[in-house]
Amino acid sequence: MRLVVVSAGLSVPSSTRLLADRLAAAAVEGTAARVEVVELRDLAVEIAHHFTNGFPGRALGSALDAVTTADGLIVVTPVFSASYSGLFKSFFDVLDMDALAGKPVLIAATGGSARHSLVLEHALRPLFAHLRAVVVPTGVYAASEDWGAEGLADRIDRAAAELRSLMTALTAAAGTATEAAGRAGTAGVGAAGTEGVGAAGGAVATDGSRDPGPAGPVPAAKPPVPRGTAPAASARTVSGGGFEVVPFEQQLAALRP
Repeated sequence: MRLVVVSAGLSVPSSTRLLADRLAAAAVEGTAARVEVVELRDLAVEIAHHFTNGFPGRALGSALDAVTTADGLIVVTPVFSASYSGLFKSFFDVLDMDALAGKPVLIAATGGSARHSLVLEHALRPLFAHLRAVVVPTGVYAASEDWGAEGLADRIDRAAAELRSLMTALTAAAGTATEAAGRAGTAGVGAAGTEGVGAAGGAVATDGSRDPGPAGPVPAAKPPVPRGTAPAASARTVSGGGFEVVPFEQQLAALRP
């Protein structure tokens, strides 16, 4: 599995990057997953150029490919004006619309006050729902006073566990589907490559001709029943007590002109 972390922090050091690193470490704990970090601060100029010329630069193209092919994402943004930062939004604006469809995403944010904690629900979650990502139930917000206080570590562990479980389940399901498709393709090739029985019952020879096979009795085609003619009497069944049971279809046919 491969986990990609998108951090939109602007300063160095950055509390946004610190939260991203803690989330990533908790998410891959006990697994062999690889972690790749995308720092949007380093891509700001290429993102702006992408809007004006329509083409990503080399670094931006690599970041977009990493996000598109990842098995899971952790996205962290600082809060600006009660929402995600413009740099954060711009990166996902240049990403292909279908790139995140069905992809597990953990959302997180940092801010100077706990009053901005609802940014996860009124800004980040709707954004990734629009991109058709699978957003884990627990989002993580870290205000300035949360660092070193009780509660933040528990939220990080809970959100990371949800992301890890979702990534593992989806990766296993994708592997099972690929294996089943491979078996079906192998079976189809094997069936098509052997000498089979033709539609008329004969074997197909190696030179392309068809052996008609042993002749057998061919059932005679039943003559069509004229409209309005009652079916033969053999189609009728007689139950005990001398009562003759006539199917409804037969009675209806007898009434037709």
